[in-house]
Amino acid sequence: MHQLEDSGSEHSSDSKAGLIWLMGAAVVTILLWQLPWGNYILYPFTILATWFHEMGHGLTAILLGGNFQKLEIFPDGSGVAFHSGQLWLGRLGRSLVAAGGPMAPAIAGSILILLSRRPRPARSGLISLGILLLLSALIWVRSSFGLMIVPLLGLGILGIALWTPPWLQVLSVQFLGVQACVSTYHQIGYLFTDQAVIAGQVIHSDSSQIAQNLLLPYWFWGGLMTLASFILLIQSLRFAYQD
Repeated sequence: MHQLEDSGSEHSSDSKAGLIWLMGAAVVTILLWQLPWGNYILYPFTILATWFHEMGHGLTAILLGGNFQKLEIFPDGSGVAFHSGQLWLGRLGRSLVAAGGPMAPAIAGSILILLSRRPRPARSGLISLGILLLLSALIWVRSSFGLMIVPLLGLGILGIALWTPPWLQVLSVQFLGVQACVSTYHQIGYLFTDQAVIAGQVIHSDSSQIAQNLLLPYWFWGGLMTLASFILLIQSLRFAYQD
């Protein structure tokens, strides 16, 4: 009986330490993104967050009856997804496609964090993410930079899944999940602006596109998506580390 209590206490201590480490990593990441040289350190995660974002637009369009034509990612970390066709639900459908981009990193990150509860699901999550990156490069990615960097990310993640020990796979899934979730705060200025410059062209932000199709101003929708991303991060970490 005494041994069981000690084991439970040790497990609780390890879980608490892991949670503190991940939350610390999230805070450090947000701080680094505010520094000029921090963007260089976090560059791979910036590109991955952009990929999640643009895939979110495209896959949401497919779910609503549209066509996902192509995805472009640029060296400055920006990207754009092109879709066509008549979307179901009209204005609401167009708003959901616009929201699919900013919300995709947080949703994907939460899923990755939840998969980290056990080594086998964590490994499966890494394999699935790596394969999806490679498939997206074949099917949708059309910018020259994207065709170079997206497969490299996919191969790197597959390498972790196939040739590293289980503890590192779990840690990698958790870290990638947290990075995806907090990437919302890297684009927070974009969420609270009416227009943005992507590849030299001025376009309406996702928040602005939602506002054009629904009631309430763009800053309301930007705030709502920021809050939703934060809740997804906290709840997924809470579930992943609950006893």
